Amino acid sequence: MTAEIVNLNQFRKSREKSQKADQAAENRRKFGRTKAERKAEEKAIAEVEAELDGKRLDTDKSTDETEKPG
Repeated sequence: MTAEIVNLNQFRKSREKSQKADQAAENRRKFGRTKAERKAEEKAIAEVEAELDGKRLDTDKSTDETEKPG
């Protein structure tokens, strides 16, 4: 019975490599979006902002009659 010889540096490097691959897969799942998905989100945001801007009441304080000069 002979024991299998293991190079600890190779074992450590392969373990780190697999951990990095797992982290990369997790990041792709969390942050990865296609260009079409990003464009669709930007378009939706622009539509919402345009709708809100259309409903905004402009109140310019410099033309209010409440402010009387000196």
